Amino acid sequence: MVDVSGKAASKREAEASAFVAMKPAVLAALPKNPKGDPLEVARVAGIMAAKRTAELIPLCHPLPLALIDVDVRLCENGVAITSKVTTTAETGVEMEALVAASISALTVYDMCKALDKGIAIREIVLDRKSGGKSGEYRRAKK
Repeated sequence: MVDVSGKAASKREAEASAFVAMKPAVLAALPKNPKGDPLEVARVAGIMAAKRTAELIPLCHPLPLALIDVDVRLCENGVAITSKVTTTAETGVEMEALVAASISALTVYDMCKALDKGIAIREIVLDRKSGGKSGEYRRAKK
């Protein structure tokens, strides 16, 4: 792991997103999913995953997370996922935000794969981060 012992703790935030593309028939079937509400299960899965990032990604520092917010919403052609993670620590929370969005997307896939194996997870990206030595980052809009 990188030595962060010489760095001062500061407020750090990161936001990430993912998109799960699926056919209209799969979207229409979501309310009747026998496993439960895929959107709510995916939201909780993302929160749980962010808390375990240091166990999942080698060399990530375990961090005291102050906020994990995951939003999962239906769109015309799939499911849009956003995550926001905040901490006060010596290193950033980009990986925690990305893990939250990724695991939420994988959960949607898992809960819907019986309806269509062609569901695609797309565009897992870091949208924004703040704090730390490198300061502010904001992904350019397409």
